[in-house]
Amino acid sequence: MFGSEKPTSGRWRTPPFDPRFPNQNQTRNCYQNFLGEPSPADYHRCFKKMNLRGKSTQPCEYYFRVFHSLCPMSWVQRWTEQIRDETFAGKI
Repeated sequence: MFGSEKPTSGRWRTPPFDPRFPNQNQTRNCYQNFLGEPSPADYHRCFKKMNLRGKSTQPCEYYFRVFHSLCPMSWVQRWTEQIRDETFAGKI
């Protein structure tokens, strides 16, 4: 549904510093870039909005790469399954 299963191409090291998350613990940063709470600009919300507008989802690629770099894959897989099954607790 959201296309988060496909890995991105190209070289990706570490996401750049995000001043919204200055602490060492990057859990909120992971979640923010995966879902987009509370900012509507992050991956799943970006992807959904671009699809609704009939536009390319290419601008959403950045968030996809950030959450894949920061989040444990077990979280990403569980959240993606929950979104697909419409049981995810967050608002997309």
